[in-house]
Amino acid sequence: MLVIFDCDGVLVDTEPLANASFSRAIRAQGLDWSPDEVLRRLMGLSLKSCVEVCEAELGRKLPDDFVEKMQVITYQMFRNAPLRPIAGVKDAVQALHKAGVATCVASSGALEKMRFTLGLTGLWELFEGRIFSAAQVPRGKPFPDLFLHAALSMDVQPFACTVIEDSVPGVKAAHAAGMRVLAYAGEPYADAPALKAAGGEVFDDMAKLPGLLLA
Repeated sequence: MLVIFDCDGVLVDTEPLANASFSRAIRAQGLDWSPDEVLRRLMGLSLKSCVEVCEAELGRKLPDDFVEKMQVITYQMFRNAPLRPIAGVKDAVQALHKAGVATCVASSGALEKMRFTLGLTGLWELFEGRIFSAAQVPRGKPFPDLFLHAALSMDVQPFACTVIEDSVPGVKAAHAAGMRVLAYAGEPYADAPALKAAGGEVFDDMAKLPGLLLA
């Protein structure tokens, strides 16, 4: 068995801060999206895809330095908050490792961002060398490319993989890859009905994760 974790919203509690930063940046470009609207429209997508969606809405290209400037502010917000791991996830991962279960990370986020957020929250060492980004494949979520890339890299067949996700695009990507998907809905912004409708097995407490996987 291989358990593939999404990063943002599954391992690290980045979503509220990242969406607030993106909202601030995109409003400055004339697109009046609140943090909740950013979450609704863009959650689970790669940053490249997020930019493309916004450019389509605006009808023009964003400045070349849009992402760079936004990321500086986002990373500073992560430091100041400070950023924390999702409650119970470190213990859950350690329990899986103790049981001999292989794990990895496959996220829409860039490798640089994951090194920063996972390092800041003390989770990097749990997954070092087994971290994959949508930047490494032709298509991001909801396409299956990223999860298939992770399975191939870990030398595990897709049917032997379970994905832990918190977004509808991620759930759809896991299903398209032929993998079981457990949909985490334990945060206030989670849309459990939408995750269930997309085919996720919804759960709301990371402490329950080892039991769901090892039963």
